Amino acid sequence: MSEGQWWFCLKHMRVEPDQGCPNKDRMGPYTSEQEAAGALQRAADRNKAWDEAENDDD
Repeated sequence: MSEGQWWFCLKHMRVEPDQGCPNKDRMGPYTSEQEAAGALQRAADRNKAWDEAENDDD
């Protein structure tokens, strides 16, 4: 599709190209539309890993 940067809009819960909502409402940039689509899952996975690592320190 289009080259450039892709973002995941937290306001509209969808992937957007470079021209979209303000960056304060978005996660990214990502190099592909597919990478941007996985932004929320990647964040959830990282949060879980950090929580588990924090619990291991106890």
